[in-house]
Amino acid sequence: MPLRNEFPPAGSDYLGGASDGYEYRTTFSGMNLRHTFEMVKQFLKEEGYDDVPLPRTEEELLLFRLPTRNKQILLFEDNGYVHNPIKILFPIDRRKKKILTLCIYNEQYPDHLLRFHRVLERKPALSSPIETAPVVSKQNS
Repeated sequence: MPLRNEFPPAGSDYLGGASDGYEYRTTFSGMNLRHTFEMVKQFLKEEGYDDVPLPRTEEELLLFRLPTRNKQILLFEDNGYVHNPIKILFPIDRRKKKILTLCIYNEQYPDHLLRFHRVLERKPALSSPIETAPVVSKQNS
């Protein structure tokens, strides 16, 4: 049964990747980035994600790599291609040019969209309105 239809439970290993029940994460490494990306695309097709739009080539995929080398920024941003329910991420170490990490998210999980887009990680904005006294215009009579 494809992963999309039967998401691996927490603590399980599935085809070399690990699942926490919400996120399945695995790493691919081929002869070069083109080969690695083809492996990722084939895996997604076999696991029921062939309807998810993907970059056509590795050149297009590289356009999604964050231009910064600042590792602190890379910890908080997704360095790669993101389209619900998948992420194809580049490693933080730019020397590992032929490695891609594939993250697949369980679409049936409660609050999936909020979790996928990291909305629940954000601190709630202060929503208390600022009270102001009405402006009273004094006119001379």
